[in-house]
Amino acid sequence: MNELKFRVTNEQDGERIDKYVSILNEDISRSYIQKLMKEENITVNGTVVKANYRVKEDDEIIFLLPDSIYPNIEAEDISLTILYEDEDLLIVNKPKGMVVHPSIGHYNGTMVNGLMYHCKGQLSGINGVMRPGIVHRIDKDTTGSVIVCKNDFSHNDISRQLKEHTIVRKYRAIVHGNFDVLEGTIIGTIGRHPNDRKKMAMNVRLGKEAITHYKVLQQFEKFAYVECQLETGRTHQIRVHMTSINHPLLGDVTYGNLKSPFTTLNGQTLHAMTLGFIHPRTKEYMEIEAPLPDYFEKLLDVLK
Repeated sequence: MNELKFRVTNEQDGERIDKYVSILNEDISRSYIQKLMKEENITVNGTVVKANYRVKEDDEIIFLLPDSIYPNIEAEDISLTILYEDEDLLIVNKPKGMVVHPSIGHYNGTMVNGLMYHCKGQLSGINGVMRPGIVHRIDKDTTGSVIVCKNDFSHNDISRQLKEHTIVRKYRAIVHGNFDVLEGTIIGTIGRHPNDRKKMAMNVRLGKEAITHYKVLQQFEKFAYVECQLETGRTHQIRVHMTSINHPLLGDVTYGNLKSPFTTLNGQTLHAMTLGFIHPRTKEYMEIEAPLPDYFEKLLDVLK
């Protein structure tokens, strides 16, 4: 058996445990997860619970998977763009199309595989063997800055800052349509879509408060270039929020229903540009900026 550990975040608070585990392991059916629970292979804070148990923030979930399902995650010599690195943490500029960490059925070619090679295994273990060093993540087709922690000391401190919403996270996006109001704040709870577990939705049962501040940087004929700053950090928050005000992200086929004129564009046009936080050890504020990727710059040139 292989042991996976997960720490419940505030955005997942209130989910049924069988649903919570199935969201984290999308290739394992919910019925199989329920079977593992009956066999007492899933515990919460060291206690066996029923499938209808609702997880709480900071719960520690231990999930035992048979060897046949869960292979070892191996280090791979994958080129990574490192924006900053010291003994405690590093900031990676993730490219488009790269998955942050392995999941069931997707074990190779992720950012974590590359980090294990780059850091020679020196990564925090709080989020288990599938997500060493990972405190937060961005979507596969979103580019930009990701904080990675090399030890549990820095992981705990960065997690606390994320929980307290004190980390500065500014994104750049190209969205459909023009704005009448050039600055604003979108407030609306976000939770798992009731009918599609791979999507998020606004104002659903058990949704969590989500706040996004946006500012229009430039308007084009049919599109706009915007900066979005997260006050909270829900899954797909910017994508869901911008769609809710009728400005879906260019290239977002999951939440947008407007056709993109750029046929070679893969996925949403979203870039995690700026990360600002207090360094866990020095206690000094630091801010790291990831330059726009080439494809993004070329799109802006075309739109201009």
